[in-house]
Amino acid sequence: MVIKKTKSLCPECLQVVDAEVFEDQEKIMIKKTCPEHGEFENTYWQSSEAYRYAADYDYVGDGISNPRTTVEGECPQNCGLCAEHESQTILGLIDVTNRCNLRCPICFANAAVSKSLYEPTYEEIRQMLRNLRANQPVPTPAIQYAGGEPTVRKDIVELVKLAREEGFSHTQIATNGIKLAKDPELAQKLKDASLNTVYLQFDGVTEEPYIKARRRNLLPTKLEAIENCRKADLGIVLVPTLVKGINDDQVGDIIQFAIDNLDIIRGVNFQPVSFAGRTPADEVEEQRITIPTFQKLVEDQTDGQIGRDDFYPASSVIPITDFVEAIEGEDQVSFTCHPHCGAATYIFIDNDEIIPITEFVDVDRFFNLLSRSSDDIKDGGIVGKARVISRATMELPKTIDRNKKPDSLDITGILTKVFKERSYSALGDFHHKTLLISCMHFMDPWNFDQDRVRRCVIHYAVPDGRIIPFCSMNAIYRSEIEKKFAKPLKE
Repeated sequence: MVIKKTKSLCPECLQVVDAEVFEDQEKIMIKKTCPEHGEFENTYWQSSEAYRYAADYDYVGDGISNPRTTVEGECPQNCGLCAEHESQTILGLIDVTNRCNLRCPICFANAAVSKSLYEPTYEEIRQMLRNLRANQPVPTPAIQYAGGEPTVRKDIVELVKLAREEGFSHTQIATNGIKLAKDPELAQKLKDASLNTVYLQFDGVTEEPYIKARRRNLLPTKLEAIENCRKADLGIVLVPTLVKGINDDQVGDIIQFAIDNLDIIRGVNFQPVSFAGRTPADEVEEQRITIPTFQKLVEDQTDGQIGRDDFYPASSVIPITDFVEAIEGEDQVSFTCHPHCGAATYIFIDNDEIIPITEFVDVDRFFNLLSRSSDDIKDGGIVGKARVISRATMELPKTIDRNKKPDSLDITGILTKVFKERSYSALGDFHHKTLLISCMHFMDPWNFDQDRVRRCVIHYAVPDGRIIPFCSMNAIYRSEIEKKFAKPLKE
């Protein structure tokens, strides 16, 4: 059964081609034909039931009001934020170098492979930061320095300071942790420079996944980096690249590791491997993991303590954004990403017990209350706003099962402070003994869907002034950008 028609990419020549997304044997597939290279059929989602569930949380955004790129041809040709893009930038990325102190087979960014050095200057990075902050109606709030390996730059601490100077409220670096392990003072320097989060590549709790995916045992290095971050009180999000047959049997162990180190680890963001790098084409279907399979792995490997139904699409939080926007009277950055791009849940640890947020919060009732309240505020003016906020504050406790909530969590008090007193700092209490477990399923040429890329909320800023959606950048434009702005690599 055909679900929709869209545009995709030929995995061989990367030309835009017509595609169908369809259901087949309880899975969702994508099929397209290139005039030159023939037909391709690949897995889109590994559960049609989960696909339909996620689709219920579909919120289309308005994009930005000042696009930098003109529409030319079919999306994603001449890709950048244009008038057809339907989401804002939640997280900006800047590749500060393509140098790396590793050479991983599953990576899509490596100077040793491209034989050229892509490393924007400090001032070029300043301009890219400003370009992201210039988005209207809402400036980009968060930035991640990536690569390559960003910590190989001698000025990485200064770049973190620069991000704060340019107005970003949240700054993170994506790192393999080698420099953090070798230089005990680096974590403190980054913390002092206002770095918020270390986005740490972390593929497992034994040496085997590292040897297979990274060609060396990096586990001791990861543990040392974590200890150095702990000493500096620098928060960490673990980022496992999930590959079937490599580390898909360690999902539960990675979550437990994060729980055991909850004082410093804030979340785990699993990323099923995206085949935009050097993985041979014939291995794509064999190694493919999509969000439904990830959710089943979590359920199976946590003995049901975290279930598939505990996860919600990232786009599901739009009612929160709309409510804050209504009571504040100004635009907020919105998670209008495609519902099939990511999923997440919060778990609480109480007396060594894992308690998913869905165990004690009726999430859908909570979202419905906020959506109804937002609509009422918009219709009722200033007097109506006060009345609606008061009513919402009274009704919020009804969405919570106090008998099942963690003893240490005053969720009613937190929500009251947030929605009645507008004390957003109270959200810090929410994160106490809390772990975010998420999965971002980035696209590659085999499963590329034009509908999804138009809704992307994670965008690269590049030196030519474009702001390019994540999956377009890594599937199509990375080599072009590096070639245009890189210098020959000195052997």
